[in-house]
Amino acid sequence: MTQRSKVVTLPEATRAELDRRLITEGFRGYDELELWLRELGYEIGKSSIHRYGTKLEQRLDQLKRATDQAKALVAAAPDDAGDMSQAVLRLMQEKIFSALMEMEVDPDEQSLGGLAKALAPLVRANIAQQKFASEVKEKARSAAEAVDKLARKGGLTDDTVDAIRRQILGIAA
Repeated sequence: MTQRSKVVTLPEATRAELDRRLITEGFRGYDELELWLRELGYEIGKSSIHRYGTKLEQRLDQLKRATDQAKALVAAAPDDAGDMSQAVLRLMQEKIFSALMEMEVDPDEQSLGGLAKALAPLVRANIAQQKFASEVKEKARSAAEAVDKLARKGGLTDDTVDAIRRQILGIAA
């Protein structure tokens, strides 16, 4: 088993302040960060801080890219059926799983109850999204049937009625 990083053993408040300082300083000034931590009573070398900072910077870059991509997708393809929400939920579940697998934390220290509580909102959102998607499909089906009846009464050809129905249901011809 690999040795845990000294940085991840810092108290949460100290690590949060380290994160803030790393971000504020543009992931530079590792000598100063080493001195600051030493003043607080922690013996952590600048190499360890640099490795931690590199990982943090990479995670922030990934998050920014994912956010930018999500914004671009929403702008380019509005989502009435909740497909994008479903994709985002699945992506989040995968990311949480990946993060858990990569964590430098002793598994014995982990609270499975806490993890379950953290995942519960994702599961509820997934269920709500599936219900919403089902309702949207049912409304589209009802609308297609109503248009079908109306179009046939109006004397449209079967091909035209079928094309309208496919358009409403979002089925490619």
